[in-house]
Amino acid sequence: MTILQTLVLGILQGITEFLPISSSAHLILVPLVTGWPDQGVAFDLAVHVGTLLAVVLYFRKDLLAITRDGTLSIIQRRQVGQSRLAWAVLLGTIPTGLAGLLLMDLVETSLRSMAIIAATTVIFGLLLGLADMTNRGTRELDQLTWRDVAIIGLAQALALIPGTSRSGITLTMGLFLGLTRQAAARFSFLLAIPITALASAAKITELAQSDLVVNWMLFLLGGATAFITAILAIHYFLQLLNRFGMMPYVIYRLVLGAVIYFVFLH
Repeated sequence: MTILQTLVLGILQGITEFLPISSSAHLILVPLVTGWPDQGVAFDLAVHVGTLLAVVLYFRKDLLAITRDGTLSIIQRRQVGQSRLAWAVLLGTIPTGLAGLLLMDLVETSLRSMAIIAATTVIFGLLLGLADMTNRGTRELDQLTWRDVAIIGLAQALALIPGTSRSGITLTMGLFLGLTRQAAARFSFLLAIPITALASAAKITELAQSDLVVNWMLFLLGGATAFITAILAIHYFLQLLNRFGMMPYVIYRLVLGAVIYFVFLH
């Protein structure tokens, strides 16, 4: 990898990981368009660690509170403060973790086709738009039910299919279930933490079992670039969410789906 490729893909990963536009689709498409070689396991690990650190840092106060309350709920055997949210995040991660273990080979081979990415980009973009237009925004995070958590968790598992977008599908289901935009977004970001940690752990295992020599300069550059851009993406997404809603991302997904179709499939 070159420094230019590292910077471009690091910025791209940082921006798209938490916006509802699918980071996996972009990381598949850009090398195809530019003719760059596959970025490899080491780079994937670097940017995953970068985005994980970004979301942990941004939501550090929330994480400290729900971790503390979740631990106290175990000790005291009752709900404490935000312990319900802590368990919601953990339980909402289980479907994706199981699906990843069972279907990862399929995801990394057959499901990376341009036809699938084009279809998922458009279909889940339209669903996001429908959810945003019909949402009444009356429920906050403390009103999440276990049924809500199960539905959002199962929906998140669909994000293993490139083009779906983990943040996009969890936001969509949160909005359909009547959460406010801010509540749906915050729960989506909190759900990103354990699943990104699991993805990073999987990449570490894969890297440890390979004979790849890590270019540590590019590794650190990619991780740092993803970290900085992810912090900015989270901040401005939440700041502008109530003003613009999901329509800019829906329009972007429809345009992207059309470009993929006419460039790669037509």
